Amino acid sequence: MSIGSATTAPTTAPTTATTGTSATATNANGTTTSSDAFNQLSGNFQTFLTLLTTQLKNQDPTSPMDSNEFTQQLVEYSQVEQQINTNTNLQSLISQGSSNGSALTVSYLGKNVSITNGNASLSNGAATWTYNLGSTAASTTLSVTNSAGTVVYTGPGSVTAGNNTFNWNGQDNSGNQLDDGTYKLSVTATDPSGNAITTTVASAGTVSQIDMTGGTPKLVVGNMEISPSDIAAVGD
Repeated sequence: MSIGSATTAPTTAPTTATTGTSATATNANGTTTSSDAFNQLSGNFQTFLTLLTTQLKNQDPTSPMDSNEFTQQLVEYSQVEQQINTNTNLQSLISQGSSNGSALTVSYLGKNVSITNGNASLSNGAATWTYNLGSTAASTTLSVTNSAGTVVYTGPGSVTAGNNTFNWNGQDNSGNQLDDGTYKLSVTATDPSGNAITTTVASAGTVSQIDMTGGTPKLVVGNMEISPSDIAAVGD
């Protein structure tokens, strides 16, 4: 804004108004909040209008202020205000989405679910998986890993095409009984020509609890927690 000809208004006023546009408001934790930002913006905007009014009253009639420049600043303030309101509305929508997601997961309580991430719960020394072979295999290898990703058991599997069941007693290859918890089954199979065969792994269990202590609700099945996205089917 050009105010070099104003008689009494300070020449640094536009700089003060522009700085207010980029001010950052923080709460006690040092985090910027939309309401604080909006309040600070409103205060700076009022200050800007006061300075602008004073400049208009005291401008030199022979060299009037450039109206285009201060109009542009008014538009910039309006755009910042709209962005803050948009962020506030988005936060509201995210909060509503999280509440709806939590309500949806409650409907899984007591339901039998099919889990497709390869995990199963070892409870009382027993875990069961169903694995599918895309075609008849020449050889099949089953590998079980613990929650840390360490292989605790390997053994041969069925070579029959279609669905097969693996009942594991929770013992490693040395015969040691492992603790109950979450374990994952991986299946590799090859045909008589040595080509890899497509395999899928699933397990089943009953949802006993909903864990809402984290940001995303988790379903508790036996000794493990799963995401709703890991469920392939739900039954009574």
